[in-house]
Amino acid sequence: MPEVPPFDLKASLKKPIKWALGVGFVTAAITLFLPNYYKSEVRLLPVESKGLGGNLGGLASAAAAFGVSLPGGDSSDANFVDVLSSRWLKEQLLRTEFQFHSRLWRFGSERLETCTLYSYLGQKNTDRAIKALDGILVSSRDLKSKVIVISAETKSPELSQLVAQRTGKLLEVFLQEKGRTRGGAKATFAEARLKEARHEMDDAEEVLRRFLEGNRNYLSSADPAVRLTGIRLETELRLRQQLVTTLAMNREQALLEEKNDVPILNVLDSGNLPIEKSKPTRSTIVVSVAMLVGVSSWIWLNRKWVKVKLLADDESEISVQESQ
Repeated sequence: MPEVPPFDLKASLKKPIKWALGVGFVTAAITLFLPNYYKSEVRLLPVESKGLGGNLGGLASAAAAFGVSLPGGDSSDANFVDVLSSRWLKEQLLRTEFQFHSRLWRFGSERLETCTLYSYLGQKNTDRAIKALDGILVSSRDLKSKVIVISAETKSPELSQLVAQRTGKLLEVFLQEKGRTRGGAKATFAEARLKEARHEMDDAEEVLRRFLEGNRNYLSSADPAVRLTGIRLETELRLRQQLVTTLAMNREQALLEEKNDVPILNVLDSGNLPIEKSKPTRSTIVVSVAMLVGVSSWIWLNRKWVKVKLLADDESEISVQESQ
């Protein structure tokens, strides 16, 4: 068994502590020049409409039209996060122009900027801008409360607030204007069928009118064929009139269902203007770097003692196992 050399803990800590403190001061100075980031959050509580039921209905169709895959679930609001992550919504957000105050560097003076989010991210193309947008915009949904949280984190407090609020507005636009609900599909079909039924009723009226011009008293006619023709034309017209009435009622019902199918988004938090920074945590960075330097330097300076100590411990463990 190798003999463990003498070890002075107090003396071995002097240099590592000095190096750790020195690197810590340098790190603290560097972190002062790191930009501050500010996070703003919008909280939405969806209220599922009666028309949506247990599946997505027209929302899935609308999402598919923009390249968003919405799997089935117990509630449509479970897929709103997928809508928020869709390329359509991100492209709309990138094209939006914002006006906000910002600083060129940490200790610089504030200036008023007006630019699109695409320009702010400074990427070469849309694909890279969308990937960069994922770094500042995050959306999530609480499974129990069903609250949807949209958080935006940028170097400007105002921009963070504006991006979060704009994202919530785009979600509302998607649901209200782009969402082809089941009621909307029914209303469209009923409207088209009603137009056809009215044309058919007009044709039936025209045929009966022409028949009556030459057979005003067809019911008292001696010719059975004339009486049967008149009765058939009147019956056909009544059927067409009943069909128009029924379709008109169905259209109105479908329009009501369409209104009920649009989900309601209750705004719990409209997006605060952040005052305190969200990152970087400078103290954590400084302490972590100082500890890493201190431990690493101590191990390096005492590597011989550490090596012998580890070998001695291994041999002791092997001898114990052999004795057992």
